[in-house]
Parts: sequence; structure tokens; C-alpha cells
Amino acid sequence: MHTYRGLFAVSEFRALFAGNASSVAGLTMQGLALSALVYAQTGSPFLAALAYLAGFLPQAAGAASLLSLADRVPPRGFLALWDLVRASTAVLLALGDLPVWGMLALVMTVGLGDAVAGAVRMAVVADLVPRDGFVLARSVLNISVGAMQIVGFAVGGTLLATIGAKSALLAAAGFAACSAAVLRLGLRPHPPTAVGRASLSTTHRGNKQLLGSPPVRAVLIASWVPNGLIVGAEALYVPYAGDQAGTLFVAAAGGMLVGDVAIGRWVPPTRRTHLAVPLLMLLAAPYLIFIAQPGLWSAALIVTTASLGFSATLVLQDRLISLVPDELRAQAFGLAGSGMMTMQALGAAAAGSIAELFSPGIAMAAVATASLLATTVLARQLRNTAAPVAEDIQQP
Repeated sequence: MHTYRGLFAVSEFRALFAGNASSVAGLTMQGLALSALVYAQTGSPFLAALAYLAGFLPQAAGAASLLSLADRVPPRGFLALWDLVRASTAVLLALGDLPVWGMLALVMTVGLGDAVAGAVRMAVVADLVPRDGFVLARSVLNISVGAMQIVGFAVGGTLLATIGAKSALLAAAGFAACSAAVLRLGLRPHPPTAVGRASLSTTHRGNKQLLGSPPVRAVLIASWVPNGLIVGAEALYVPYAGDQAGTLFVAAAGGMLVGDVAIGRWVPPTRRTHLAVPLLMLLAAPYLIFIAQPGLWSAALIVTTASLGFSATLVLQDRLISLVPDELRAQAFGLAGSGMMTMQALGAAAAGSIAELFSPGIAMAAVATASLLATTVLARQLRNTAAPVAEDIQQP
């Protein structure tokens, strides 16, 4: 499967695509509206920022405790049910009866389960399309995420400006409910890939098996660290460019889009498997130029070029499928995604701390250097994971 026409000929993929798009738009609107609501009540920029990120912060804890569920639930029912949970959450927030701490606690609690839902969604992609269509399918979903975030910001911002945060939250609930309906009606029943009871010990055992395999560990760390450090550099666009930072954000989105299309659609699998290290190098190396404090348009060109390297994520996800057994696939995807988000937060914190001592340009070059070093350390192991070695993971 090498064309978009062939991919969208799969009816279940169309349903997953539509549900994912609606879900992303709703989550974006909810984060924006909740942040505005909390800021209006408290006047605290810190709490407003925390409200925007609250659902993402607990995902590392979810990965450490709940991910064994991902391989043990029926995907259609679980994904539809979880979207209804998120719709209900948005409605509760819109009612305005919860104090600020209660709203944050509610969103963070739901965030624990989001780690499982994300893992299930990723694993379903691998079940719906042929093996040679996975990277194309993931690239299409990545593109839709960026597009629907723009839609979510536009619709949410318009509602905030015209009728208020509570109405925006109700609209977010509508998007989540729409996703639930699309997934429930559009997906066929798929059995769980693992048997037995999900528990904290099962999750710990599965994570231990994944991280205990050197090839899998290398792919997971490569998914987390180089990417997370460069997202830390992106977090400094506003301090670096001020009111013109939007140009850099657009440049980053454009580069990522081109990279995903190129890797997903045009690069054949036989060549793609060897591109993880070069793409990770490309992701970081251009940022070294920021130590010279380039002007806005030069900086935009640098960012666009570097962001092509984010497509390394597609190569690494494709590699992960070959390395893990089916009964750990969803847990592996969840561990990769949750670890990436956690590392992005840590990367932003590290870059911000360096910028406090020096300058944003120096900080961006510093985290880029760290990203290059991480890729260099991982390079040999990544080059040795081209062949499937799922048998390397010892089963209990």
C-alpha cells in the first residue's frame, strides 16, 4: 500500500482518521478554553499554563501503571468509551461548579487514561493496514493532527472571543462525542492481542520486557531524547523572536509536514529503514547555527530544514513494529508516545533554564548539541535493528 487512494480505500482507516481528527480538535479546544477559564478566575499565568498542559503531564504515570490495559481491551469499544469520558469531562468543566484545583485534578485524572487510549489508537493503525502501509498511515494521521490543531485553535479562539470559555468547552465535548460515534460505527470488533488481567505488576513486567531488549530500548530512547531536546529548542521561539515568533512556528509546522509526506509517501521501505540516524541528525544540526543569532528569515529557513527530521518518528515507529511481539505492541507504542511527551517537557525546562543564564540562541544550540550527542551514542544500536528481532524479548 503506497498511495493515499489505497489507504483511504480501507473503510476502517477512514473511520479512524475522522475520529482522530475530531478528537484532536476537541482536545485543542478544551485546553485553550480551560486555560482561559482558569486565567479569568485566578489571574495567574502559571495556573493558566498548567491548565493548558494538565492533560499531558500525567501520561508518564499512566505509562508506568496502566499500559498493560492497552493490549487487553477491545479497541473499538474502549476508544469509543474513552471519547465519551472526555466529552463528559468537558461538560463538567463547562458547568463551572468545580474550583480551579478540582478542574485541574479532573483533567489530570483523565490524562492518565489518555496514555492508554493513545497506545490503543496507534496499535489499531497497525491492525488496519498492511505492513507496508503503516508508515504512510502514520504520516497521514500526523498531518491531520497538525491541521486539526489549527482548526481547534481557530474555532476555540472564535468561541472564546464571542460567547466565552464555557461554550468553547461544550463545543469540545461535541467534538469528542462525534469521535466516539464515528469510531463505534466505523470500526469492526477487533479482539485484544493479549490475554490475562491488566494490573500494575503486568504493566511493570511488560515495560521491563520492552526496556530489557537492547534493540527495543534503543528505538524507545531514540524516540524520546533527540526529539524532546529539539522541542525544547522550539519552546524558545517566543523569547528568541518576540512578536514574530509565529513565523518560526509556521516554519516548523511546514517542515514537519513536508518531511512526513516525503517519508510516508515517496521513500521506499528498503531505503527508509536506514534513515533514522540521518533524520535525527538533520533534526538537530541546523539549530547549531542559532549560536550566531541569525535573523528572522534565516532562522525560519533553519527551522524548516531541521523540522524535516521529525519524520524520523515514522521510521522509528515502523521499526518498533518489527521489534515487538503482537501482545506487547500497544504497550510499546504507549511507552514510546508517553516517554516522548515527558521528554519534550523536560527538554523545554532544560532549554529555558539555559536561556535564563545565557540567551535563547545559545540555549537552542546547546540542546541541539545534546540531541546530536544522544543520536551519536544510539547510532550503532539503531543501525543494528533493521531486521525483525521480536524474539529478543523474553516472554514471561
